[in-house]
Amino acid sequence: MKQIKLSTEVSIIPSEWKISHNSKVLTIGSCFADVLGRQLSDYKFPVLNNPLGNVFNPLAITRILDSALDGKLPNPALYIQDSDHIWFHHDFHSSQWSHDRKDLEMKLIGKLNTVREFLKSSDILVITLGTAYAYRHRQSNMIVGNCHKMPGDSFVKELLHPDQVNMALEQLILKLQPFQRNLRIVLTVSPVRHTRDTLPLNQVSKSTLRLVCHRLSEKFKQVEYFPSYEIMIDELRDYRFYEEDLIHPNRTAEDIILNAFARAFIDTGSLAFMKEWDAIRQMMLHRPMHGLTKSQLRLLQSIHAKLRAISENTDVSSELREIEKRIQEFSHLQ
Repeated sequence: MKQIKLSTEVSIIPSEWKISHNSKVLTIGSCFADVLGRQLSDYKFPVLNNPLGNVFNPLAITRILDSALDGKLPNPALYIQDSDHIWFHHDFHSSQWSHDRKDLEMKLIGKLNTVREFLKSSDILVITLGTAYAYRHRQSNMIVGNCHKMPGDSFVKELLHPDQVNMALEQLILKLQPFQRNLRIVLTVSPVRHTRDTLPLNQVSKSTLRLVCHRLSEKFKQVEYFPSYEIMIDELRDYRFYEEDLIHPNRTAEDIILNAFARAFIDTGSLAFMKEWDAIRQMMLHRPMHGLTKSQLRLLQSIHAKLRAISENTDVSSELREIEKRIQEFSHLQ
């Protein structure tokens, strides 16, 4: 009988090294870095997730990490104040703001220091590249990470050259080697298409990033590439896997991509835990249809026992508090 396939699967060679629940993971880059970091955190991996907000172009990403490693102050020429008297910095996402310039500077320095300290003992750095298009700030003549809705004539839009991107990331990798010798780096290209650049130019942009990732993974043994973009546009080339904007992957697509990431990079022990944790979370979502019954109490007690067993190796304190609070509602049956 003829086998029918409904998608073209992206072949992924599992990495020789694996992530466990003892591995510390730092994610940085576009919104997909945020999604992956949140997913791993939900499964109780120790993650510092995109701590300075989304960063889309590779030069901005490398400058943030370079500043963290060297203890550099944010560039003073890139602070700006908008019409609402809110202060931002052009290297950082709009989630980094303050009513006071000095206060913003201290916040940014604090977060950069957090990144530096986390990297000292990190095992995995996941860098998600969003676009090869970037904006040059006319006044400072610098490529910036965020325009913060400032007037368009303050910037020049540029397509970064592959060599330009490759050099910046290569210098970062070389700097990370002595800083944390055991650090593994996973590069990926965001599956979110930048349609404002037009679809043809989005492909030019993504191709630039993909070429750089290939070169770096070929050159450095500690660098791996994960094909999140390829999974999205090939395996999931159906709009049922997109949000209503037809650009962002929906929850189903995110879960499929996470499953592919897990098969490639996560060890068998942690995969088993993830499966067990899914079952526990599903049990926790159950709500009784018939009030505070004995069977519901037994279910909560079973969940509590499972959480207590897990708590020896994993922080489930918030889940334990929630279940204990729900068990207290059954005091008349105990």
